[in-house]
Amino acid sequence: MSDAIKHECGIAMVRLLKPLQYYKDKYGSAFYGLNKMYLLMEKQHNRGQDGAGIASIKFDVEAGTRYISRVRSNKSQPIQDIFSQINGRLNSLNEENPDKIDDVEWQNNNAPYIGNLFLGHVRYGTFGKNGLESVHPFLRQSNWRHKSLIVAGNFNMTNSKRLFNDLVEIGQHPKELTDTVTVMEKIGHFIDDEVTRLYKEVKGEGIGKKEASPIIEERMNVKKILKRSAKNWDGGYAMAGLLGHGDAFVLRDPAGIRPAFYYKDDEVVVVASERPVIQTVFNVKINDVKEIEPGHALIIKRDGSITTPRVTKILPKKACSFERIYFSRGSDTDIYKERKMLGKLVFPQILEKIDRNLKNTVFSYIPNTAETSFYGMREAAEDFLISRKTRRILNGKGTLSAEKVTQIISERPRVEKLAIKDAKLRTFIADDSSRDDLVAHVYDVTYGIVKPNDNLVIIDDSIVRGTTLKKSIIKILDRLNPKKIVVVSSAPQIRYPDCYGIDMARMGDFIAFRAALELLKEANRFNVVEEVYKRCKAQQSLDDTEIENAVKAVYDSFTDEQISNKIAEMLKTDGITAEVEIIYQSVDNLHKACPNHLGDWYFTGNYPTPGGNRVVNDSFINFYEGSDKRAY
Repeated sequence: MSDAIKHECGIAMVRLLKPLQYYKDKYGSAFYGLNKMYLLMEKQHNRGQDGAGIASIKFDVEAGTRYISRVRSNKSQPIQDIFSQINGRLNSLNEENPDKIDDVEWQNNNAPYIGNLFLGHVRYGTFGKNGLESVHPFLRQSNWRHKSLIVAGNFNMTNSKRLFNDLVEIGQHPKELTDTVTVMEKIGHFIDDEVTRLYKEVKGEGIGKKEASPIIEERMNVKKILKRSAKNWDGGYAMAGLLGHGDAFVLRDPAGIRPAFYYKDDEVVVVASERPVIQTVFNVKINDVKEIEPGHALIIKRDGSITTPRVTKILPKKACSFERIYFSRGSDTDIYKERKMLGKLVFPQILEKIDRNLKNTVFSYIPNTAETSFYGMREAAEDFLISRKTRRILNGKGTLSAEKVTQIISERPRVEKLAIKDAKLRTFIADDSSRDDLVAHVYDVTYGIVKPNDNLVIIDDSIVRGTTLKKSIIKILDRLNPKKIVVVSSAPQIRYPDCYGIDMARMGDFIAFRAALELLKEANRFNVVEEVYKRCKAQQSLDDTEIENAVKAVYDSFTDEQISNKIAEMLKTDGITAEVEIIYQSVDNLHKACPNHLGDWYFTGNYPTPGGNRVVNDSFINFYEGSDKRAY
């Protein structure tokens, strides 16, 4: 993506089902689980950049032994940092006790981070601060193991204020307004409630306090706790949690917005936000990895038993399509095919823009996430040429010379790698004019390929703000002296904010929105903006279920092509000699390419939860009033 946007958080969980000695004997290390966690997190590093954390829980240790370990980092390379800290602690311990290196029981009782249950997280903060205290996993600790709770998730709640107020109403005093804290405290409240109920039950059976704890742990109804906790949640989430005594869970939102996958064999249960991560780290087949269904939870009890019950009311499935377009690694077999299809489906629009002239057209992509859709675009161009060549040969009716036939069949699309990002370059100067000059050099180009009469088609996976295109890419491509530059987005126009985890919260950031405003001005219909503002304000007092997306009216008067043309006009700055065209994928084609991931609210404004409509209206209010605050 040429315009950087913050990614999705990622979760990783490992539950070892055998004693630690088993992994020492089979794999040569009692740190098998920790090693797998490193791989799971590093292979999801594409999902999060500003923080990472890991927590572990030991089973079967004596009272007075630390059984929960946690380390977090917000350094520039957070995963490397946390595992460097872990390795430092373990190496020091081994140096101090060289005779205990192979003693698994001693390690379990004395070494931090060794354990039976692990939860990891890679984070891109979209709510609150990005300091260390905001990095997952979060910990709610108690002297009773069954009351201790560790939480991490890939989520954003649209109704954090309501959830906060719910906690206040039940007598709590939350330390923060962030949705992570409110969610954790809500789960913690119902854990406390469940423990109190079970203690009364066990006490009535004549069982003493000390003997009650393991019985309470065994009888803990995690499904009931989650059902009560999630009753008023509105958002997209894959919520993971560990209880101190060893129960674990991952709960997915009712619309399946955020992804979660799991794998189980007789040695391990593993959860991750991406399927190929599990396939690679554990060397398993695609069919062995299961998806946690929307509104369901994967619950792992302390005894290793697993259930996947429905916890919340199910909504129509609206799995995030941006996962397929951009966030998830393209090594997933389905995602790879879908991204190629996105490139193929947009090709007819490209043909129209270049007047079907492939001979004088060079195709390329903006590195590197658009590369797969580029392959699909190239295949579509090849199919077009094959069809055209076949017709020309057949129409020749045997009159074509061998030389002419060779000439025809030799035609192929001109595909090149033209734009190369200079990863070393940093725009470190604060002065605006100086910074713009540096931004213009973020990409290098390959010279000598494009001829003066050529069209240049370059595909990106999405265009959000258009800033990098305007200040850098189009300028440097224009240096190649093409006749026309066609920038293709394999995704549709991003028109509305996301409120379920992606850092796309402000209306004014979207170039499609700004283009629509310009079109309204030109049509002398800018009064629509004030009307939308009034409709948004009028709905603020309504319940979320009654609110409608008033912002759609901004776009209603214009076709997709009109908005795309205006975007092209806005991106072409003084000094650009080439004609500039912008092509966006259609929503219909997006759904054809990604039929099982129909979450498209950032393109269509059709939010899958009631809270989404409140967020988009509040975002527009903030824009209109000149406020830079978030709408959720």
